[in-house]
Amino acid sequence: MTKTCYTPWSPNADSLQVVTWCNEIVESYQKQGYDLTVRQLYYRLVAADRIENNDKSYNRIKRIVGRARMAGLIDWRAIVDRTRHLRVGNRFRDPAHAASVIRDAFKLDRWEDQPCRVECWIEKDALVGVISPTCYRLDVPFFSCRGYTSLSAHWRAAQRVRMANVDRQSFHILHLADHDPSGLDMTHDLIRRFKTFGVEANVWRIALTMEQIEEYDPPPNFTKLSDSRSPEYVERFGNRSWELDALDPAVISGLVEKGIDDFCDDRIWEDMLEREQDMREELDGVVRELER
Repeated sequence: MTKTCYTPWSPNADSLQVVTWCNEIVESYQKQGYDLTVRQLYYRLVAADRIENNDKSYNRIKRIVGRARMAGLIDWRAIVDRTRHLRVGNRFRDPAHAASVIRDAFKLDRWEDQPCRVECWIEKDALVGVISPTCYRLDVPFFSCRGYTSLSAHWRAAQRVRMANVDRQSFHILHLADHDPSGLDMTHDLIRRFKTFGVEANVWRIALTMEQIEEYDPPPNFTKLSDSRSPEYVERFGNRSWELDALDPAVISGLVEKGIDDFCDDRIWEDMLEREQDMREELDGVVRELER
């Protein structure tokens, strides 16, 4: 836990209550191995019926959480910004260290012998950190569409589909997006573009669905009527919409894991893990030689 005071603050009773609620949520998620964005924390407070769901309330939470962190009242490591990353190249102490890093990171393409390829595409950068542990563990590529997928990213995906089809593998994309006029259309847009690029990819919307909304009851927002797709959406679903961020991170992770498991042949997976372990042991011998 990292609580460091940089700017002293004496919150009033209402603000202190919010800080207490935030810490309860933070500590609960840390025990599960999750961190949170401010927006995710906000939705957890809304879902717990602690605060109202509107822009004024969200801006208030941002202010309070920011001041509380600066005052050392909320763990710095608990709240993250998933959209800004420091990038640095690999560095090693010596050849033995480099070999040990390769050994520990060594992994075969675990989907090479599977009958299909799977990728996970999510609408928002802020949620990449929620799905990444599951995707890394199950060796599934993933990325943030950042709304509608760019032409460049989609064209490259079409080339991956072609390569998979050449290897007689079907190609499946698990898509997660908001349940709002644009969020629903984003899934259909993926399908339309793959057809335009002349490839066959199966796009599965695994979140957010109306069934999940009924099951998990995330807090709603008013549908943005400025969205040109809103009339059709309102006719089908009414004037409420729901953000993916409002789902519990553990729920999102679970949906991704189930979606991937549906396409994975367990026997082929176990065989690949055994081959991988044999090769890692070979690398272990190299590391021991270099450490002498």
